[in-house]
Amino acid sequence: MDPEKIMEEMSLQLSEALMALKNSTAIEEKVAYSQVVKNLSDAMGVFLNLAADSMMEDYDFEDD
Repeated sequence: MDPEKIMEEMSLQLSEALMALKNSTAIEEKVAYSQVVKNLSDAMGVFLNLAADSMMEDYDFEDD
C-alpha cells in the first residue's frame, strides 16, 4: 500500500478519534478514545521515524 495513503488514513482516523473524545461524556468512552488516540499517534510516530531513517540512509554525508 502507498505510504502516503497510509499516513492520510491514519491522520483522518486520528482526527475522528479526537472529535469523538471531545464529544464523549462518559469516563469509559473518554478512556477508550484516548487509548485509540495514543495508539494512532504511536503508529504515526513509528511510521515517520522509519521514513526519516530511510531518508538519512539515502543521504551521502561525504559529499558535504
